[in-house]
Amino acid sequence: MTIMAGMGSPTGTGVGPLLRGWRERRQLSQLQLALRADSSARHLSFVENGRSRPSRELVLRLAEQLDVPVRERNTLLLAAGYAPHYPETPLDDPSMAALRGGLERLLAAHDPYPAVVVDGSFRVLAANRSLGLLVDGVAPHLLEPPFNAIRVTLHPDGLAPRIVNLRQWRRHLLERMERQLELVRAEPLRRLYEEVRGYPEPAHDPADGPAEDPADGPAADGFPFALPLRIRHEGRVLSFLSTISTFNTPLDVTVSELAMETFLPADAQTVRFLQSVVGPER
Repeated sequence: MTIMAGMGSPTGTGVGPLLRGWRERRQLSQLQLALRADSSARHLSFVENGRSRPSRELVLRLAEQLDVPVRERNTLLLAAGYAPHYPETPLDDPSMAALRGGLERLLAAHDPYPAVVVDGSFRVLAANRSLGLLVDGVAPHLLEPPFNAIRVTLHPDGLAPRIVNLRQWRRHLLERMERQLELVRAEPLRRLYEEVRGYPEPAHDPADGPAEDPADGPAADGFPFALPLRIRHEGRVLSFLSTISTFNTPLDVTVSELAMETFLPADAQTVRFLQSVVGPER
C-alpha cells in the first residue's frame, strides 16, 4: 500500500490553487461554490487563476462551504496574505482548564473500558485507567510520553504480536491515516505513516485458528456491522469495537484536532473480564 503522489492537502503557490484543489476535492463547480459563498463564478475564477485577491471574509466563507479543516483554513489565509484567524492553544494552557476537566471526566466515566484522547498526529494526550490493560507488555520505550497510539499498536514491540486480526486492523489504521493525510499537511504524520506501514506482520499462530484473508471484511470476525479489535490477554481473547468522538464547530486548531477514541466490549466475555479486573474506581 502506498500513498498516491497527489495525496495530502491541495498544493500550489498561492491561495487560488489551494482553493481550486479543495473545490475539486468536494466535486463542486465554480458556480455551485460561488452561489454557496455569496459570490460570483467570474470572481471565483479570477481568484483561482490568480487574477484577483480574495478578501479575508471571502476566504473564510469559501473555506466554510468547502468544509476545510481549521488548520488548513489558516493556511488559506496565510496564502492570501492575511493573518491566521484560528488560534492554536496548547492543551496545558490555563485557558483550556475547563476543556481538560471535561475530557478527564469523560475518560473516567468510560472505565472499566479503555479510552484515550489523541491529537491530529495520533499522540496520546490523556487516557483512563483501563488503557493500562491494553498496553500491558508493550516495550517501555514505546510508552514514553507523549506516546503515539498508531506506533504502539502496530510496532513489533507493541501490541501487534497480541492482535489476533492484525492484518485487518493494520489495514484499518493505515486507511485512517491516509484519510487524515488527505485533510492536513502534516509531514510528521506522513513520516509516521511511512514508518508504520513498513513494520513486519508477525507470523500467524495456528492456535488462533485459520488466518484471516487480508481481503476479508469485518464479517470474517463474526461482526457484520463493524470491525472489532481482537487482542490476546492472559490466555483469552478480548474483543473491542472502537468509536471516535470529535468536537463540533471548533474555533481553535488544537481543539479541532482532538479525538476521543473509546473501546467498547464486543462480547460478554470481554465485559465480564474488564469489570472483574478494572472494576469501579475506589
